Amino acid sequence: MTDMAADVVETFDVIILGAGINGAGLFRDLCLQGLKCLIVEKADFGAGTSAAPSRLIHGGIKYLETGELGLVAQSTLERNLLLRNAPHCVEPLPTFIPSFSLMKGAFAALRTLLGSTTAPRSRGAVLIKIGLALYDLYGARHRVMPKHQFFFRRKALQEMPALTPRIVAGGIYYDAKISRPERLVWELVRDGLDASVGSRAMNGATLIGQQDGVITLRDANGDERLVRGGTVVNAAGPWIDHVNETLGISGKLIGGTKGSHILLQHPDLVKSLKGRMIYFEADDGRICLVYDFLGLALVGSTDIKADNPDTVRCEENEIDYFIASLRSLLPKLEFSREQIVYAYSGIRPLPASDASNPGLISRDHSAPVAEPAKGRPFPVISLVGGKWTTFRGFAEEVADTILSRIGRSRTVSTQMLPIGGGRDFPTDEAARKAWIGRRAAESGLPASRIEALLARYGTTAEAVLAHIRQVGDQPLVHVEGYGEGEIDWIVRNEMVGHLADIVMRRTTLAIEGRLTAAGLDEMACVAAAALGWSEEKRAEELAAVTAHLTAFNRVSL
Repeated sequence: MTDMAADVVETFDVIILGAGINGAGLFRDLCLQGLKCLIVEKADFGAGTSAAPSRLIHGGIKYLETGELGLVAQSTLERNLLLRNAPHCVEPLPTFIPSFSLMKGAFAALRTLLGSTTAPRSRGAVLIKIGLALYDLYGARHRVMPKHQFFFRRKALQEMPALTPRIVAGGIYYDAKISRPERLVWELVRDGLDASVGSRAMNGATLIGQQDGVITLRDANGDERLVRGGTVVNAAGPWIDHVNETLGISGKLIGGTKGSHILLQHPDLVKSLKGRMIYFEADDGRICLVYDFLGLALVGSTDIKADNPDTVRCEENEIDYFIASLRSLLPKLEFSREQIVYAYSGIRPLPASDASNPGLISRDHSAPVAEPAKGRPFPVISLVGGKWTTFRGFAEEVADTILSRIGRSRTVSTQMLPIGGGRDFPTDEAARKAWIGRRAAESGLPASRIEALLARYGTTAEAVLAHIRQVGDQPLVHVEGYGEGEIDWIVRNEMVGHLADIVMRRTTLAIEGRLTAAGLDEMACVAAAALGWSEEKRAEELAAVTAHLTAFNRVSL
């Protein structure tokens, strides 16, 4: 936000601190209502917890057993809406759920519904069948996917032959997955900026404090910026309590849990999945999942109480747990650490809770308000909890609260509004082929190249193509399938500040395990040319991203 003078206090209707999925979703919604908003992120858009999910857009079938029926209803609706509004990165995911008993878990589930703090240790076939029927019922609004199927052992093993013969039944139901969650966060921010001329976005910016309503920020260049907001929203996720303390507000709102994942280079496993996720119960009763993510097998997730989001990483005991669970579920396949190409971990910003079982902490959301106080004339609304799938609904609720407080009314609904590259996206095969064919003819690029750009950016690929036609599409030698023009467009148009922003958030190169030292160096050269980095700065960026990927993501470069 270089156009804000350091000695001038700029006033906004709303200031949002934190640009994860909840903050970005709210920013877009408020900007669409005509408000002048500022969103501030200490790292990069979508760089925190929002970059560490199971990459699912799901209705929360497990919330049925904890009695959070309202959350299931909202989640299934929002899942269906995202399939419509973000078809460039959200797609259906058929899910197989195995059962290892017939009747187990029914009484334990009833106890949980009545308030027990111990989750069912086994979910029998009868319980699963009832759950799937309820899930279909709750997912009926704006339904875009088939209803569930249910099989007993023989048919279940025909469907998924690699599974352990210990299963007694299984069902197939439908949820969804998101291929590029970090990009979707950026697209929400971009949509907000496009909708409200006076709005601003800052990444790499630090909150210093506030005095008498004036908030001091330190931007990415180290300069101080002074801003004032009628309302401040704390969307800092697991850092919420720290941000509130900086604003002079005491109290504990967050009691997060750690979720870790690994990605395996395992062609036999991916083939055996048949495009489905297996959503299964590990031997200790905890829920795990495995599915095909961009050609790799994504395995998750743990649920461990933790409170330091800055140092969280996937630990060796978690990897032991994943591998043991996979070996038990799929005894015909081999699993080892050598197959891991990427690992990641994040802390879910769940509400503070004394629940003995982390899995029973509610995934619902709330937005408590700290009303104005002496020395702080603005209210602070904290976005607590929530999940990736429900960000739009959460944003709508909070936006309506803010609008009501300032005497304004909603003018635009986001319910059926496409996001970013989802606008005018060709959703069926014939339309997709026609879209690709026209752009290939216009640009002279191979259809395969256009198809790759459409998959990565949705219809924003139009802008990428326009840039490529100007600067060329020289292929990167060490990054297969990418060109210099494409990376140059990202750097110049998507508020890139660091090399990590490119490889970990604007693209999926890091998580796909496709990075090499030579490839990183190539992209650093493109970024350096576009941003005017010195050779020293380019070397620093290379060292920083290499150190991060090695320490936190198990990537060897």
